[in-house]
Amino acid sequence: MSTSRIFPHPFSKAYWRCALDEFRNTRILIFAALMIALRVIFKTISIPIAMDLRINTAFLINAFGAMVFGPVVSAAAAAITDTLGCLLFPTGPYFFPFIFEEIAGSVIFALFLYRADITPKRVILSRFCINFFVNIVLNTPIMMLYYEMMMGRYYAPFDALRIVKNLVLFPVEAVILMIFLQLTVPRVRRLGFTVGSTEALHLSKRHVASMTALFAAGCLAVGGYSYYAYEHTSLSASYTPEERMMHNREMVPYVLQAHAALQEETVVTIVESAYPYVLRDEIDYTVAVYRVQTEMQDLDDYLTNAFSYSKSPASKDENLSRIGTAQIVTDKGGTQLLSYHDDVEK
Repeated sequence: MSTSRIFPHPFSKAYWRCALDEFRNTRILIFAALMIALRVIFKTISIPIAMDLRINTAFLINAFGAMVFGPVVSAAAAAITDTLGCLLFPTGPYFFPFIFEEIAGSVIFALFLYRADITPKRVILSRFCINFFVNIVLNTPIMMLYYEMMMGRYYAPFDALRIVKNLVLFPVEAVILMIFLQLTVPRVRRLGFTVGSTEALHLSKRHVASMTALFAAGCLAVGGYSYYAYEHTSLSASYTPEERMMHNREMVPYVLQAHAALQEETVVTIVESAYPYVLRDEIDYTVAVYRVQTEMQDLDDYLTNAFSYSKSPASKDENLSRIGTAQIVTDKGGTQLLSYHDDVEK
């Protein structure tokens, strides 16, 4: 197979045979080792853009290496980079699933840049796919898993700061990458490491329009998802223990107001879900209503514990007998009852 072959797309057996053959090329493996070392170092270097907004320069080395040695070697290099980075420059406990983000970013760069003529279109699309599909879409479930397993906390799927950062930086990083490749590719071509041309790598009005359109599409996708998630993701999932106890206790007066007969008994209410509305100042609570079945000497201590329950622990407590479910709508400040319905046993 010709070492100077250009592929119009990665959807061919020949492309992947060529990418796999890079493992047999000693020069490429040595070059990959150099890129791994540089990526680990550059992970600690960033360019400040604005307050709390920085560009991590490691993506330049990532793109450059992926362009040279292709998706197969890139995947292996990314895995090594992630592991070494965590060992040499730890920023928290090691969490294996983050390695998939590192691999995905490297492979995407390779699919667009390896054995191809480097054009603005390829650079723009590669950077957008990484910022949107890897840094936003793929990162979300991994972060949720990380917070749950490593920190015992809930991670909100809609992390506004992370999402806005990736969308805003996308066009800036795409332009920086174009400039970087214009400066470096011609030089390494003389050494035989790359075969693609950068002659077409000039930003035009059409490319600026394309970046604007992708930025807008990303914003619309995130906005649509956030609107849906806001009204379909229960607030109770992210309650702290203190917040859970507070909201559980807040529901008791509403139930007792609707059922005077229950005022002679000990009642525990458990918020099972709490859905807010974007365009209305309302929160819709689904509340399980329990009767404490037995009298006990340490009732106050027991109630303190019971009001800290979420849905599952409450259903397993033998001292609690479920007598119905209430649908309670309040304002978002929790100061005004707007609607009340229940099926509590009379």
